[in-house]
Amino acid sequence: MDAIVVEVRRNGIVEAVHRVHAVAVRDGAVVAEAGDGSRSCFLRSASKPIQALPLARARDDLDERDLAIASASHRATDDQLAAVRALLAKAPATEDELELGPQAGRPAERIFNNCSGKHAGMLALCRAHGWNAEGYRLAGHPVQEACLAAHAEAAEVDPAELPTGIDGCGVVTFALPLERMAYAFSRFESLPAGTRIANAMRANPELVGGPSGADLHLMRAAAGWFAKGGAEGLLCAGGPGGVGIALKCDDGSSRPLEPALAAFLGPLGIALPGLEVVPVTNTRGERVGESVAITS
Repeated sequence: MDAIVVEVRRNGIVEAVHRVHAVAVRDGAVVAEAGDGSRSCFLRSASKPIQALPLARARDDLDERDLAIASASHRATDDQLAAVRALLAKAPATEDELELGPQAGRPAERIFNNCSGKHAGMLALCRAHGWNAEGYRLAGHPVQEACLAAHAEAAEVDPAELPTGIDGCGVVTFALPLERMAYAFSRFESLPAGTRIANAMRANPELVGGPSGADLHLMRAAAGWFAKGGAEGLLCAGGPGGVGIALKCDDGSSRPLEPALAAFLGPLGIALPGLEVVPVTNTRGERVGESVAITS
């Protein structure tokens, strides 16, 4: 099957076209594919549930909100910021210890960065093991070594062969083929503490993403799914029966992910009618167009 094509239309005129690669894995085998499932890219923020595995294994005192915000790319809502502060208090750690910078369009305080929950979790991991927290974001620090091991474990790859880079928030990020990403999410709940994290995300989708985003909408629309988006048009998710999926937009846009999800999961028996057509609105809130997947 070719890559999924999503058109963005305004008054019937096509303004943009996106191509989305998608792959689904169950029991170690590819069960559906659109485009190139061997395409490699960095997981970026889609890594966050995997990066939370060492934290969940080390800290029995964390509740579902703590683990959800540690797995989140938050929008700095009041509830999300409260969750980050609660996790910092449990660590214990301060906002000044967060090793990330300001984010464009948000207040300068570090906590407003959309990755502050993940960083708070990494500080809590340091406290659990008695590690020096300074430089926790850097390659070679025990936190990043633990995250590397967790990715290798989830994807069943040699950690020495995992390509790495630096993410937007300063931590190490890992690259995998889409098929390996889908495989990692298909078996995530079989890993120690995996179900604990997935349950936390399912119970608190508005902390993980929100108030919008394909990951939030998938978790709300499809029972039993947990999902996490990543930068540059990536989405990874795991669902009932041990299925894992990964979607990647060629041009790095997240805009086509919802209609692409509906088009990809529909043939697998997962109906997402609310995501098939995504309205395009103007600043007045008026619907002026739509994004929709094109079927041949």
